[in-house]
Amino acid sequence: MLTQVTSAMLTQEGGTGSMLSMILPFVLLIAVFYFLLIRPENKKKKAAAKMRSELAVGDEITTIGGIVGTICAVKEDTIVIETGADRVRMEFTKWAISTKGTQATENGAGETKDSKDKK
Repeated sequence: MLTQVTSAMLTQEGGTGSMLSMILPFVLLIAVFYFLLIRPENKKKKAAAKMRSELAVGDEITTIGGIVGTICAVKEDTIVIETGADRVRMEFTKWAISTKGTQATENGAGETKDSKDKK
């Protein structure tokens, strides 16, 4: 009887150590995902929201669909842009604005209006 109780206690103690060694890699994996994927994505979202809230009349923008234009009016949730020389005006929601300035390349690493002025 005493040996059965002692052996049961030993297996429980060994089980706790193995449980910790199983959980530790998952905790490390979650931490890596947080610092490499989730945190940078949240920073990008905050930067995009800040850029969209600071839009003003006269800024040149690019939409997520690739339309380039100059802002004519800014409303609470929408903006009105003017495209091209024929002065066509279109209204977009603010979340549809991709960048401030124009994109010269497909991956979005082009020059913006601000960087052209500094040269």
